[in-house]
Amino acid sequence: MSRHSAPSFIAPVRRHITALLAATLCSALPTVGVAQGGASAELARTIESRLTGVMPKVVSWRRDIHEHPELSGQETRTAALVAAHLKQLGLEVQTGVGGTGVVGLLRGGRPGPVVALRADMDALPVTELVDLPFRSKVRTQWQGAEVGVMHACGHDNHVAILMGAAEVLAGMKATLPGTVKFIFQPAEEGLGGAAAMVKDGVLTNPAPAAVFGLHVWPTPVGSIGIRVGPQMSAAGNFTIIIKGKQTHGSQPWSGVDPIVVSSQVVLGLQTIASRQVNVAYLPSVITVGQIAGGNRSNIIPDSVVMVGTLRTFDDAMRADIAARITRTAEDIARSAGATAIVKIDKGGLVQANDTTLTDRMLPTLKRTAGANGLQMIGPIMGSEDFPEFARTIPSVFFFLGVTPKGTDLATVAVNHSPLFFADEGALETGVRAMANLATDYLSGTPARK
Repeated sequence: MSRHSAPSFIAPVRRHITALLAATLCSALPTVGVAQGGASAELARTIESRLTGVMPKVVSWRRDIHEHPELSGQETRTAALVAAHLKQLGLEVQTGVGGTGVVGLLRGGRPGPVVALRADMDALPVTELVDLPFRSKVRTQWQGAEVGVMHACGHDNHVAILMGAAEVLAGMKATLPGTVKFIFQPAEEGLGGAAAMVKDGVLTNPAPAAVFGLHVWPTPVGSIGIRVGPQMSAAGNFTIIIKGKQTHGSQPWSGVDPIVVSSQVVLGLQTIASRQVNVAYLPSVITVGQIAGGNRSNIIPDSVVMVGTLRTFDDAMRADIAARITRTAEDIARSAGATAIVKIDKGGLVQANDTTLTDRMLPTLKRTAGANGLQMIGPIMGSEDFPEFARTIPSVFFFLGVTPKGTDLATVAVNHSPLFFADEGALETGVRAMANLATDYLSGTPARK
């Protein structure tokens, strides 16, 4: 995705920073109601009474994790912090699940079902440009270059929120009607962390009947966005190798130029999404994000490697587009006397919210987001590996707004940007939402508006 220039965003961020950090717990969030009547209502009141004491810790955890980000599969410090906290709460704790994953089990004092809450822990190879007192200064080697490491996708917020929800619910253990499984996942950013945890048995002993997750998003602080059914696309990568014939740059007619061919392939792929696929049915995106070839200005190389991503919401559409990518690349290459080798991986899963479970939990989300805080959204082309947890059980995944009040949403930096900034005022809404989703589900009583 595109990056915003530093001056256009850092200036407004700096204007907000001091006030936001000094008054995190009294940010202008919506007025939140409590469910009326029944076990669910009593649990909701208990959650509210416990939030005030927990939130300073949540803010502290978030800042600590933000300042010490770790790349996918390397989340040892974060995992240790999480595990120590869960053990202190008296939960049953497993470490090393799916790599560096941590699982905490809270068995309530009353009988009931099992529900899972998930947060991802990894950061990105991005150099942070936001001026924060807890800005990341971590550096690492990535693909042969030194880069910074940053929670540019906001997973630091996810971890802190779930740690907070665990503390809130652990203090309610005696009246909790069932069991809550807290899943802290490594390697969400493209390295199969969810699948690894599932393979290691995270959905067994005991098996949850439902799973909930969230993701911070550049929408108004404290708001909640959700879609019933398909919500996030399935993403898969493809590689195209264009093989030509190397020659001197002064005599292109004596060879076959794979750079020119690759340029034509890029344009050809874009006509698939815009002209060959029914755009009125479901959206799709084909992006070539990397082209590599050649080593001198006066040598036409022998080959070019292109790497891209295909995103869809439908398996049949994906198969059709994949076939068209292969055919387009091969035909264009052949017409120029070159050859194309196309490899398309299986890709991930569409993230779809279970219709029945979402309808049941919408009142809970509306209550926790406050008046006008819940928004029904359209499909999002971004992808998640959260669906790995939902292959066999119903799930709900929602987006938590973290953009500071008064910020122009048209100019705000998005996830994965070095300028991505999360207003900590959203943390309380996140803890409240996750805790209430768990208790409302366990009690079997949807929260009333």
